[in-house]
Amino acid sequence: MSFKKQDIYKALEGITAPGEGMNLIESKAVTNVVVFGKEIVVDVTIKNPSLQAKKKVEVEIMKVIHDKVDEKTDVKVNVKVDAPAKPAPMRGNQIPGVKNIIAVASGKGGVGKSTVTANIAVSLAKMGFSVGILDADVYGPSMPIMFDVAKERPLSINVDGKSKMQPIENYGVKLLSLGFFTDPNQAVIWRGAMASKALNQMIFDANWGELDFLLIDLPPGTGDIHLSMVQAVPITGAVIVSTPQAIALADAKRGVAMFEQENIMVPVLGIVENMSYFSPAELPDHKYYIFGKDGAKHLAEDLKTTLLGEIPLVQSIREAGDVGHPVALQEDSALEKAFAETTKKMLSQLVKRNEDLPPTEIVRITTMSGCSTK
Repeated sequence: MSFKKQDIYKALEGITAPGEGMNLIESKAVTNVVVFGKEIVVDVTIKNPSLQAKKKVEVEIMKVIHDKVDEKTDVKVNVKVDAPAKPAPMRGNQIPGVKNIIAVASGKGGVGKSTVTANIAVSLAKMGFSVGILDADVYGPSMPIMFDVAKERPLSINVDGKSKMQPIENYGVKLLSLGFFTDPNQAVIWRGAMASKALNQMIFDANWGELDFLLIDLPPGTGDIHLSMVQAVPITGAVIVSTPQAIALADAKRGVAMFEQENIMVPVLGIVENMSYFSPAELPDHKYYIFGKDGAKHLAEDLKTTLLGEIPLVQSIREAGDVGHPVALQEDSALEKAFAETTKKMLSQLVKRNEDLPPTEIVRITTMSGCSTK
């Protein structure tokens, strides 16, 4: 053995766990180091409960030992979480009967976020889950068109003595959207507070019933609506949608960063790359990477998250959405399989998230920067 245990401790002084001010040695996060020949086992306890933080610490420990101690040694890292005592979680805003709330977001518009949301919802319903969609894209609600219910209007029903909105249902998916309550020929000119109040009504004054999943289709970017959602309900996890081009990936990165802010801490389940490649009908085995290749894959690797799927650029996806018949409904088609595989990967990451992390709390902040807390 060409190194000593002290060399390992010295190398670990260069690593700081996310959200902690001192390095792993100063904070006494490294609880044990064991050397078995060419194998090193490092036990670490951190305070940050996010799956991303655990992965980041694990990868950085392995890298620094290989770089500064011995590049040929086998390194095993055991990361445990010892989160500090917190105030009692604010559970009053949980939606009764809803098990998992998934936010679907994008850094910029035009990447197909709503299309991905609609097809994931249909895929989940076809798998036997009970699913709902809250169309929170208040300035461009498109779900009523995508589900062929644009002319429908939610009815008011009596539930336990209270008046509730009954979501519209099609293809096994329950749906509420501001598109049901606004004139499609007029722009929605609302301040953030007005839009947030309307969304809160659709969340808490609706008869969602028992749902395995409620998908929230967020507006593009990061703003008032996003903050309102994380303050209103405990979001289980987030899915980021992007195209492969550099400008979309840069915005997607900011979307991931928003959810991973220390005062928000919504686990990011992964990234979906939409418009990934184009295959002409006459050359189905050829792939043309019009917007770039492997952009979301590399971004997912950089951010220590998962690439959930690569959805091709196909005219029928757009046509299916325009006529209100999501392409995931097309049995045994390549596109149905693409969305099904993406959905399965999302479910796999959700299972890991629910096994490894505590339930998400609603966010108690007054600014997106997290500078002001209550």
